[in-house]
Amino acid sequence: MNSQAAPTAVKRIADSTVRRLSVYLRFLEDSVSRGVRTISSEELARRGGTTSAQVRKDLSFFGSFGKRGLGYPALELTAALRDILGLDRQWRVIIIGAGKIGTALAQYRGFRQRGFHVEAVYDSDPRKVGSRWEEHTVRDIAHLEQDLVAEHPDIAVLTVPDDEAQRIAERLVAAGLRAILNFAPVQLHLPAHITVRNVNMAMELEGLSYALTSRERDHASGANGHPIGGEHER
Repeated sequence: MNSQAAPTAVKRIADSTVRRLSVYLRFLEDSVSRGVRTISSEELARRGGTTSAQVRKDLSFFGSFGKRGLGYPALELTAALRDILGLDRQWRVIIIGAGKIGTALAQYRGFRQRGFHVEAVYDSDPRKVGSRWEEHTVRDIAHLEQDLVAEHPDIAVLTVPDDEAQRIAERLVAAGLRAILNFAPVQLHLPAHITVRNVNMAMELEGLSYALTSRERDHASGANGHPIGGEHER
């Protein structure tokens, strides 16, 4: 009787690792364009804001790259990271919400360069439906489901008000779409097999605010010789 090998378990890679891979890739692409042939883990670490040990750990999830003491072959590692990140194929993207954010995203040239092609833009506002965005005509969201079945996009970008996001996301999932980039300031509740990435610009600004405030406090602490509030008044 023939026996079959058990399927290899798929590793769960942290989102933070994937983000660092994207940073490494951009640095590698820039380096290759300048004729660089070999990259060290220290160079990748500086660009990624991490340590050389973390770089080696990040890459080890996906195989063996380079040789100890010799660094990584830049062109080969670039190709490997593009493959790991799924950038060796074309992705069909739709944008839902023809407001300012949606307009800016639809017109961003960098998406196409990375293999992300905006195929359609949707809105429910009659004043926007039928208007032209360069090569796109804004479609009526009433036709969303039939278009999804016919055209099979890979990724949907939501740039809609928060009170509409959950309902529209559920429509996307019911029609078979599996990946959503959500700009609406609300947490989506969707099945576990749906991949969702949230872009909350207010939270990102709050993170910057915290960083700036912390630096100011550290500076004040150093100037005063002790932490703010570190002594009680007598």
